[in-house]
Amino acid sequence: MRRTAGRTALGAPTTGPGGGMVPGTGPGMGPGVGPGSAAVADAPASPGGSAPTSAYASAPGPASVPEPMAVRQQLRTEFPFELPRGYVDESGTVHRDGVMRLATARDELIPLRDVRVQENPAYLSVVLLGRVITRLGTLPMVHDGIVENMFASDLAFLQDFYRQVNAEGHTRAAVECPHCSEPFEVELGGSRLGES
Repeated sequence: MRRTAGRTALGAPTTGPGGGMVPGTGPGMGPGVGPGSAAVADAPASPGGSAPTSAYASAPGPASVPEPMAVRQQLRTEFPFELPRGYVDESGTVHRDGVMRLATARDELIPLRDVRVQENPAYLSVVLLGRVITRLGTLPMVHDGIVENMFASDLAFLQDFYRQVNAEGHTRAAVECPHCSEPFEVELGGSRLGES
């Protein structure tokens, strides 16, 4: 018995009145292409006259379903800053702009083995900052010797900046206006003294 009515299942091919398949029905199926059948047998020959080609051969397969657009926030691991005064190197050049990366557990553990830290625990912040500051001005390398020679105001700024970045994951601080008591946020990393 020959089927003459179309199938109603989703994606199933539909047959026409003469039993032939209706072109363009079923996912990725063209004339003469059905489940278990070979490629197109009755398709027109290619322009060169050789093997037959299908009009559907260059068509892409079933459309891929796009993944849901989940709002993914990138983990920020480096934070730019500007020192209030700046580090002055041997040649007198002032270096203010820098970058600090997030600290790892290793960054906080290794300085504890340092003899200078064991003798004077206050030296911990100097060694730690020397590990997490990745860039300072045009200096080729930043290490604890550079941090050790910074002005006290710059060291205090970097200690606060380190705490803010590693505790909060950003460089904004919530503050309150002393005049109107309105809360707002300030950016700690890029402001100079007196700016907000």
